[in-house]
Amino acid sequence: MPDHTPLFRAEHSDRYERQELICEYQKLTGAGLIVVVDQITPTNMTVLEELLFDCDPAKDLHLLLSSPGGDGETALRMVRSLQQRCRELTVIVPDMAKSAATIVCLGAHHILMGPGGDLGPIDPQMLFLGGDGKRTAAASAKEIVAAVAEAEERIKVNPDSFTLFASLLSDVNMLMVEQAKAALSRSEALMQEALRAQGREEEEVEALASKLKEPLIDAPSSHSAVISVDHAVDYGLPAERADVASEQWQLIWRLWTRYFAMGCWPMGERAIYEGARASHAG
Repeated sequence: MPDHTPLFRAEHSDRYERQELICEYQKLTGAGLIVVVDQITPTNMTVLEELLFDCDPAKDLHLLLSSPGGDGETALRMVRSLQQRCRELTVIVPDMAKSAATIVCLGAHHILMGPGGDLGPIDPQMLFLGGDGKRTAAASAKEIVAAVAEAEERIKVNPDSFTLFASLLSDVNMLMVEQAKAALSRSEALMQEALRAQGREEEEVEALASKLKEPLIDAPSSHSAVISVDHAVDYGLPAERADVASEQWQLIWRLWTRYFAMGCWPMGERAIYEGARASHAG
């Protein structure tokens, strides 16, 4: 690490300690390591590119990813960019990588999952301003469409309930509903394109997509559905259970707990993008 003045070093000591752990991990594994803890939105790309700009494409790259999901198109852009910067891509999931984050995992050569790690259905998230008018909030496209359909049915049976459902769905407009339907219809194509990003043969992509469509797209009724490492392996994904006693996982866990303590976790108040040479915390 470069020298800094005492005050500057003190003000940023937590960041330097995390980056020292990242460097230690890289020395142990021989792979680059970057960290992304955030919702997946189009603004992710510029900050991600900052972490990748000097990656060695001849080396493996590990991504510690924790995300509740977000925009599937951005997830596809992310995994394509990651794959261009490395020999093999491993996505490490200490907590959750849902929906659009699962799309990123589909494009990896390896998915390393912690004991509490899980993937989720490919259920696009519709992004809008939260109650404070500033922070971006997300809602499941499948759940938006289902809620509106249920409201329509109930109003047909009981027209007097219109006012109640209009109030309950006040944050949902017709444009959002149509966007949600369009995003759902695009889910299968996004899944296939993510599978191709890893360099699989077309026959393997088609076979995997056929096997994944039911559990990842059609069957789940809730965005919160859990897909464990065992499920992922059964579906044919390159997932493996982390050896929690290994030095590699001990370093990952020490790093992850620091992010958690900062408020950086899937539904937390802060986001972070970090590598050995760059750090952006929101």
